[in-house]
Amino acid sequence: MQPVFRFAPSPNGHLHLGHAFSALLNAEAAQAVGGRFLVRVEDIDQARCTPELVQDALDDLRWLGLSWEEPVLRQSTRFLAYAAALDQLWSRGLLYACACTRRDIEADAITRARGAPPPRDPDGALIYSGRCRSWVRGPMPPLGLGVALRLDMARALEGVTLPLTWHDADAGVQAADPARWGDVVLARKDTPTSYHLAVVLDDAFQGVTDVVRGKDLFAATEIHRLLQVLLGLPEPSYRHHPLITDADGHKLAKSRFSTPLRSLRAEGVMPEAIRASLGFAL
Repeated sequence: MQPVFRFAPSPNGHLHLGHAFSALLNAEAAQAVGGRFLVRVEDIDQARCTPELVQDALDDLRWLGLSWEEPVLRQSTRFLAYAAALDQLWSRGLLYACACTRRDIEADAITRARGAPPPRDPDGALIYSGRCRSWVRGPMPPLGLGVALRLDMARALEGVTLPLTWHDADAGVQAADPARWGDVVLARKDTPTSYHLAVVLDDAFQGVTDVVRGKDLFAATEIHRLLQVLLGLPEPSYRHHPLITDADGHKLAKSRFSTPLRSLRAEGVMPEAIRASLGFAL
């Protein structure tokens, strides 16, 4: 089987050096083993991922000297596939509707903690209390219209052979513990899917064999492995690379207003200089 690698940015802002590093790493890894290199646009957030930002992202990647197979898959064209997977999980009793607000979740977490620090998932978000878990499970509600769909983690794990593991090229075999994430959202209130569901389905759809991404997604692989098992999808190999950080040691991020590649281009920085600064051959 020919290896398949992908770089999948979410163009809700302009790409920065962290994106460049991950894209170049995937392209280099694919070339080293005679594999395929894909670019996928993760634009499920259609309010923030505008057509202009999508085009800018592709332009930046071409400026870096990258090329990939066409056509580029856009997640916004895959909502029917995500809905089908959600319907499958719903029919098995593994999802429930949740109308809780952020304030509800915070209040429940504080009450349950009884003065202790409230439990949080590996990303630092509060663990959901399960307030809506007891709702009567009728037909699946319309997606993206104000009600989220959560995975009933306890029920989901009942049908999974444990221990659940995955392999990281750098860290070796890992024991996954999805339960520490609580009842994760698989369809958001304003969007008919979630990152976790979409990325798992799209990697399988595109035949991705090697997922190379930042260490900030290391723990999220626990959820992805569980979804792969629940939906009967293949397990890719994983590698979680170090993150590019700023002078203060924080990872580069659009939310921190990290310098975009486009700004560096406007300042006259050449793509060869970017590649060299990130440790890639010219």
